Amino acid sequence: MISEPLVFIGTCDLAGLVRGKGFPAADLPARLTKGIGLTHSNIMMSPQGPIYDTPFGTLGDLMLAPDESTKVEVDFQDGAAAERFYLGDILTTDGAVWECCPRDFLRRALAALDQATGQRGIALLAAFEQEFAYTGAEPRPGATYALDAWRRQGSFGEIYMAALRAAGVAPDSFLPEYGSCQYEVTLAPERGLRAADAAVIQREMARATAHRLGHRAIFAPILDPAGIGNGTHIHFSLRDGDDAPVMYDAARPYRLSALGEQFVAGVLHHLPALAAVTAPSPVSYIRLRPNRWAPTWANVGVQDRGAAIRICPIFGHDAAAQQFNVEYRVADAAASPYLALGALIWAGADGIRNRRALPPMPVKSFWDMSDDERAAAGGRGLPRSLAEALDLLAASDAAREWFGAAFLHVYLRFKRAELNAVEGLSEADLCARYAEIY
Repeated sequence: MISEPLVFIGTCDLAGLVRGKGFPAADLPARLTKGIGLTHSNIMMSPQGPIYDTPFGTLGDLMLAPDESTKVEVDFQDGAAAERFYLGDILTTDGAVWECCPRDFLRRALAALDQATGQRGIALLAAFEQEFAYTGAEPRPGATYALDAWRRQGSFGEIYMAALRAAGVAPDSFLPEYGSCQYEVTLAPERGLRAADAAVIQREMARATAHRLGHRAIFAPILDPAGIGNGTHIHFSLRDGDDAPVMYDAARPYRLSALGEQFVAGVLHHLPALAAVTAPSPVSYIRLRPNRWAPTWANVGVQDRGAAIRICPIFGHDAAAQQFNVEYRVADAAASPYLALGALIWAGADGIRNRRALPPMPVKSFWDMSDDERAAAGGRGLPRSLAEALDLLAASDAAREWFGAAFLHVYLRFKRAELNAVEGLSEADLCARYAEIY
């Protein structure tokens, strides 16, 4: 049979899913200019699919315009159609960026960071470390980090790495993880907007590879209430206009420069509310519980994987400043990378603008303290539910500035409708429902 190539244009939306529309590849030159049509209520499509609630109704038209730098064309050479898509921005019909565009939320955050640092031209370098369950691997006791677990994923890992490179992103690591059939992939760091584009491509190439092999890559925050969750950890550092690192100072607390401390202190200050954006599903809060190698407090820890914000290690003695980075761990793949990274940057820019400082380094382990001692050391408990996190976000004047009043209203309305749709489900049923989606 004959076939004609098709192209898809999408954006990673409020549900953390890539949605959009397709067209014949022959029309690509025209579509690169005018995009493809959407309506405002497209942004209100729930993770489950239906539009449960929308302030836009059936009125209005928008454009989804592809960014040529995000082109993905990967031929798996299996006889099926190639993966062929672009990521893009949501524009009004006169070509202006729509106020509820997820990608532009990140772009505006980067501009705010540049403004907060004055004329220094500070840029953010970031990489997403993403965990997922691969259904093509056999669940076996003792497979944690094991060579046997590596072996039992078969050809998935190698095909996935090749697909990532063909899609224009650079894989850094691939490994079996702590959970059953769980794997992790990290990319090389990228600057600003490209870091989030790469994270979206990273997920979609995992899904595409698994699909070609007759299986799934499941990025849901947690698959079993008694199990291990899938995190999306965001590693970041700051660079100046000459691409020199500016976040490291070995002589200061946490090895953070003054600028680095201000940025991290801004993230810490806003962190409980940030969870509504970076851990944005009901099952996210089943993962964020004690004894799951996931954060439960808003705190900073040196090389501590239980901390919300982890100061990462430096290996060896060479290029310490180049290696140095900080890891944000209160995130998962129910979040759009544009919103998650954007919220992180908005909070960090606020820290720089207001010259925020971190609490003094604790004199004993955070986990050896009582809850009162942790609070006295500057820690705060993370929200225990999405509803609690959304209330914190709604009460944040800073978040209203970051999103804009209209976009914040849309986001809160979207997430509360999602909560209402799954109200009454048991934790096991919630996990099963979200495992089907992500």
